[in-house]
Amino acid sequence: EGSRLVRPRTAGQTRYLQALRENELVFCVGPAGTGKTYLAVAMAVSALRRGSIKKIVLVRPAVEAGEHLGFLPGDLEAKINPYLRPLLDALHDLMDYDQIRRYMGSDLIEIAPLAYMRGRTLNDAVIILDEGQNTTVPQMKMFLTRMGQNARIVVTGDVTQVDLPLATVSGLADAVERLRDVPGVGIVSLDKSDIVRHPLVQAIVNAYEGTEPVKEVGVGPEIAEPDHPPPTGATASE
Repeated sequence: EGSRLVRPRTAGQTRYLQALRENELVFCVGPAGTGKTYLAVAMAVSALRRGSIKKIVLVRPAVEAGEHLGFLPGDLEAKINPYLRPLLDALHDLMDYDQIRRYMGSDLIEIAPLAYMRGRTLNDAVIILDEGQNTTVPQMKMFLTRMGQNARIVVTGDVTQVDLPLATVSGLADAVERLRDVPGVGIVSLDKSDIVRHPLVQAIVNAYEGTEPVKEVGVGPEIAEPDHPPPTGATASE
């Protein structure tokens, strides 16, 4: 019902899917457009449909709102929606809208900001943390220790796109180094060759890679100043 067959389109994506099958905790690091979140959500939806898990939990750090969201108007759903929209987009591409509503209404799929994970233990679930580079080290530790029985965690992110305050260590970069040799942990790095969005996305990533920001941009030909000032009483437009 509303299902879509998902296959890897690059060698990197093949390695990623293999890591998802073989490990209980997977970190996937790479640029935009490489399918990091999409493939994780596809794996989770497949596991839910097979009955091997009872719940999907999709999580994102709301960095722009300081993880509190209190100053935003409206109810919780309205507040968190802008930050969680990319996760909903992946779901909508994999499932019918009515099916998503039923699953969310039955609490089979939950989408929440990272702050709402504190104090919970998640059993029989796939838990996906998107934009993991925007967690602090304590936040990442808090999130990873939510894992209960028959649970799998996937953390995705791009360590070149950190929105944390200057000098704050990214929880994703830290965790990848700390947990690199831990059994049951898979770490996959994707690169620009794995980008599967519009071809322009790869060109854009290439253009920004390893270059300094342009500080001054010419907007067109300069207007030459006249050699002699206009006669007294005349204007430049005359």
